[in-house]
Amino acid sequence: MNSPFAPSGKCTVLVVDDTPDNLSLMSDLLRTDYKVKLAPSGERALQIVAGDSKPDLILLDIMMPDMDGYEVLRRLQFNPDTEDIPVIFLTAMSAAEDESIGLELGAVDYITKPINPAIVMARVRNHLQLKRARDFLAQHNHFLEQEVANRTRAMAELQDATIRAMVSLAETRDNETGNHIRRTQHYMEALARHLQNHPRFKDELTDDAIETIFKSAPLHDIGKVGIPDRILLKPGKLTPEEFEIMKTHTTLGRDAIIAAETGTTQDNPFFRYAKEIAYSHQEKWDGSGYPEGLVGNTIPLSARLMAVADVYDALISERVYKPAYSHEQAVEIIRDGRGSHFDPDMVDAFLTLSEEFRRIAQQFADAEPARLAEVDRLAADLPMERIELTSREEPL
Repeated sequence: MNSPFAPSGKCTVLVVDDTPDNLSLMSDLLRTDYKVKLAPSGERALQIVAGDSKPDLILLDIMMPDMDGYEVLRRLQFNPDTEDIPVIFLTAMSAAEDESIGLELGAVDYITKPINPAIVMARVRNHLQLKRARDFLAQHNHFLEQEVANRTRAMAELQDATIRAMVSLAETRDNETGNHIRRTQHYMEALARHLQNHPRFKDELTDDAIETIFKSAPLHDIGKVGIPDRILLKPGKLTPEEFEIMKTHTTLGRDAIIAAETGTTQDNPFFRYAKEIAYSHQEKWDGSGYPEGLVGNTIPLSARLMAVADVYDALISERVYKPAYSHEQAVEIIRDGRGSHFDPDMVDAFLTLSEEFRRIAQQFADAEPARLAEVDRLAADLPMERIELTSREEPL
């Protein structure tokens, strides 16, 4: 059976030497088995190599006028298009130091003159086979990389489809829409990108982390699937008992994600962020939130991002238990929550990005632009003292 590394056709060997007799000798020796190109100088050799048909191997003399073999090799190594062409020095310089210099520069072998034809042919053949092997492995590695990329993309698409299915199930139970999911995703991404170089957040908010947070954000309210309709859809004020049941959506969401994670064999940051966001997005900076009453930086960063995004969207959206507030009113409410409800640095970032939040809200709006303008107009007429930071997850 033929080796996959064996030449499938005649390889091309470039011989570089300033002595015509040496070029003639090497041409006669090689041309039976190989295509042979000849260059009488280093400059001509570089011109040939720069052409469309590059040699598979170069036999290079060292002692040449104008440009010696060392300089030719340096230029070949410097060029990404030629750095992988194997070079064998073919020279009368036989000192160990000369050979060491050539090999350090990147030559694959060193043959001294006067040549032994059998040795030349054997080494040319061996190095051409090694080149074929390297080329084969490089192509195979490229193929494997493409396969890994394709399968990774397929797994990511499957993961995204699963998330959409779970979120769609939650949406059937609540009056929030798929656009709420998209809006909160993009709010969080904008906020995270803005904070990416902040000293407090730069170590965690890497590009990969932000992408994973973006993907896991839609599961923040998945636990509402377990809340009875009489509470979830109640248009009026929740009783203390009902509110305690509503609060369990954070624990239910986290437990559902833990159940989905069970059986996986590798640590996946997606599950980590999904659990953090689902379980802790109702925590408050001052410790007055739930389910654990966490304070300050003990609240996971991803959950603090979601707190700002979720509250802003809840404020500007109409719900069965509240009217929609205007963008300006929502901004003021979140400003007032700085250091009590929200991480102060995140509020500062939100205030800088408030127009970006407005743009995202309009891009993924639930109603027609004219309807949104009417909501803003009506909300602007509401007395500020009637506006409270409220959502279905908080008592009214």
